[in-house]
Amino acid sequence: MTITAEVTKRIQQLRKQLNTYSHQYYVLDEPSVPDVEYDRLYRELEAIEGEYPESISADSPTQKVGAPPLASFSQVTHERPMLSLDNAMNENELIDFERKVKDRLKGNLDRAAVLEYACEPKLDGLAVSILYEGGQLVQAATRGDGSTGENITLNVRTINNVPLSLRGTDFPQRLEVRGEIYIPKAGFEKLNQDARENEGKVFANPRNAAAGSLRQLDSRITAKRPLEFCAYSIGVVSENFVLPNKHEEILQRLKYWGLKINSDMAVVQGIQSCVEYFAEMGRKRDGLDYDIDGIVFKINDLDIQEQLGFVARAPRWAIAAKFPAQEEMTLLEGVDFQVGRTGALTPVARLKPVHVAGVMVSNATLHNMDEIARLGVKIGDTVIIRRAGDVIPQVVSVVLDRRPEGVSSLADIVMPTHCPVCDSHVEKIAGEAVARCSGGLFCGAQRKEAIKHFSSRKALDVDGLGDKLVEQLVDANLITSFDDLFHLNLDDVASLDRMAKKSAQNLLDSLEAAKTTTLGRFLYSLGIREVGVTTAQNLADYFGFLERIQQADEATLLAVPDVGGIVAKHILSFFGEEHNQIIIEQLQKVGVNWLESEPVSAAENAALPLAGKVYVITGTLNEMGRDDAKHHLQALGGKVTGSVSAKTDCLVAGEKAGSKLTKAQGLNIDILDEAGFIQLLRDCGVQGV
Repeated sequence: MTITAEVTKRIQQLRKQLNTYSHQYYVLDEPSVPDVEYDRLYRELEAIEGEYPESISADSPTQKVGAPPLASFSQVTHERPMLSLDNAMNENELIDFERKVKDRLKGNLDRAAVLEYACEPKLDGLAVSILYEGGQLVQAATRGDGSTGENITLNVRTINNVPLSLRGTDFPQRLEVRGEIYIPKAGFEKLNQDARENEGKVFANPRNAAAGSLRQLDSRITAKRPLEFCAYSIGVVSENFVLPNKHEEILQRLKYWGLKINSDMAVVQGIQSCVEYFAEMGRKRDGLDYDIDGIVFKINDLDIQEQLGFVARAPRWAIAAKFPAQEEMTLLEGVDFQVGRTGALTPVARLKPVHVAGVMVSNATLHNMDEIARLGVKIGDTVIIRRAGDVIPQVVSVVLDRRPEGVSSLADIVMPTHCPVCDSHVEKIAGEAVARCSGGLFCGAQRKEAIKHFSSRKALDVDGLGDKLVEQLVDANLITSFDDLFHLNLDDVASLDRMAKKSAQNLLDSLEAAKTTTLGRFLYSLGIREVGVTTAQNLADYFGFLERIQQADEATLLAVPDVGGIVAKHILSFFGEEHNQIIIEQLQKVGVNWLESEPVSAAENAALPLAGKVYVITGTLNEMGRDDAKHHLQALGGKVTGSVSAKTDCLVAGEKAGSKLTKAQGLNIDILDEAGFIQLLRDCGVQGV
């Protein structure tokens, strides 16, 4: 099919627009349209090029998808060597760098002169060279040994923020751009998360991930990786092309031509300002969305750079000031299991102490048993530890070539069968990564959170017993179990911080009132895993009596609405622990009570006033809580859901009702204000409202 002038014009429009949007998004970080608009235009261009294959050009945005696998990478000889940088490991070495610079410039520079420096974060990625001819990307190569690198052109072409053609018209005929290819932190986390879910390769750090992505022989794999490029200098430039005489101005010119430069770079005067910039970026380091391992300082004036020249492997006009290493090797001497506030058991590596990121580290997390299996780590292995900022140190990989002869001499890491704190059974549900102590309140590690849950609004609803007060009571050893709450005396409570006789008496009165509850609330208060408010009420409605729930087998539990296999196992595990049965008996002895009755049959339920009706509650109800309103509706046979849909029969709208009210009005659903709702309950025979 012959391509028409009109189609050609549309192709050019689409490419120009997509390149502009891509530049705004990936280089300027200032997207002007939502992703859906970019996707729409991209699909239109893709469709046209599919219909007219002869229209496809190397610089089309659609050509960033990768090509078939290569057998191997060819070699590229750098026209100008890609040199390394000397390192400064502390402030004194940085100051000494400027002293040497001034010594070499004596006679050409006044000793008191203030040198200007370009300061750039040193990205932790892979250095590459990208060559443009006539504004078109024609070659990309790794740094390699500085003289020869690998040809990674097909892979680099897939990177979203690498322009296939330069912007504008005033660029040199030949331009070599040098920079770093890296993976931002968010992209790295998602890449590893996807790998874990699909049993793929999990990378130890973003740098390894970037290097591995660039060295894929199949560029279609590279195209799926969240790589980015950041330019930091130039190499070969066409003869007679006049560039600015300042390094920072050259970078700004690269940005103008469509290449990303680091937005955190700065120009400062004198080495002391470099020291201050280094300290500032050290403070910001952990909050950046990319990894850096130091700062590169370059003399900004190119004439001075030329005077200083090079040594064999590095320029004399630049230096890399390094931050403390975030990774180190050490020996895994043992593994302990810590119990978290929700009962989760976390394996913690006991390490031969080692300095990582300026801190002595002797423990590191191993996350869970699935992660231990993935790492293949054993006690006695040499491991790599990573620590970034305040993040808990973690074991990221095993150094296999340091593993002693005979793997059998190393001990496997085994999950304990009983909790190391309370000796309760440890349960691990199939399909879940985390193993948990089944002890609940009985377990000292979980006590505070269990009591907070027990007294919360949707459980026993003890007014005045907030989180801080629970922590004070536990820390003062006034409560160790649920029933201890009901044995508190006035003087002990009044003696706590920010408490007095009146507030203490109010708390005791609230505890007394909380003794009378419902079976559903009581079940929820016990903190059985996966048993939320709705599931607890379903259990209460289905069985009617606590004893029947305690004695139910798995098949019987599975007959309860909203109870699946995992929830049933959690219920069985909870009631199978003798100490949990003792806690329930103790609560009943101190007077915690609820009404029990035979469950309502299907026929009886169908006869209830609101049977088959679907309600949604929104906004603030002043006369009763939303939980009470929900309970009333369910007791009358109604079903209460969380969102408005065409299946909703009525919306109960309290004060400050928002989007749900608007949606209900749009669907012509019946709407009751609080007064109308209370009248409905009275009409249905509810007393005391």
